[in-house]
Amino acid sequence: MPLCTLPSGPTIGYDEAGDGTPLLLLHAFPLDRGMWQPQLATLAAAARLVAVDMPGFGESPAAPFTIEGAAELVAEFLAARDIPKAVVCGLSMGGYVALALARKRPDLLRGLILADTRAGIDDSAARANRDKSIALATEKGSAALFETMLPKVVSASTLADRPGVVERLRTLAARQPAASVVAALVALRDRPDANDGLKSITVPTLVLVGEHDAVTPALSAANLAGQIRGSKLVHIPGAGHLSSAENAEAFNAAVRSFLAAC
Repeated sequence: MPLCTLPSGPTIGYDEAGDGTPLLLLHAFPLDRGMWQPQLATLAAAARLVAVDMPGFGESPAAPFTIEGAAELVAEFLAARDIPKAVVCGLSMGGYVALALARKRPDLLRGLILADTRAGIDDSAARANRDKSIALATEKGSAALFETMLPKVVSASTLADRPGVVERLRTLAARQPAASVVAALVALRDRPDANDGLKSITVPTLVLVGEHDAVTPALSAANLAGQIRGSKLVHIPGAGHLSSAENAEAFNAAVRSFLAAC
């Protein structure tokens, strides 16, 4: 699988497929770029898809991880791959990184897709839950943590009716090193508030949210769409928080339509 060593030193694992408008895909926690296979397999006719691993996930070796730092690595990766501008699509944790990139390097954006994510910071209860997750991942590993997350990150219908999707997500989560998962949890817990930057986003923006997302629900998506001028909000039927995997057909159709208009 391809690896890209950045001038600053870190190595980034990535997959690439298709031609045309670059579409950079930033994965959710605690997965890796493998979550984007349903998109790479289908959308390659519509764009040049590039899916990357965040530091410590997939094939990207561990490195100091913050949301802002990950955005800087993404910017460096785009330059290394000779991509002057891209449509950037981030889901959940990937959405936080996409919003940081929009703040730090808006010149790199041709468009923005924010899926199942939000702009605000963790409240005290959410921070406490992050700390519990850190303790669990440290003691029992990534697979055990993901089992506790499953009822929250996928819809009840996905759990009941799409065993193949659930097992693929389990496999992706289980292969992530516990230390990387812990580092990401700290980064998520301590991430900056992105609300102040939303009104400064001027590129075409698509906001996607699973119909049954219990982690970043429809109200979070409505907040994003309401503050980003000219953005479009689309609900993904039957999906929870990991909408790109749970209803890839509807997710891909929304992305394809957006790309055609960019």
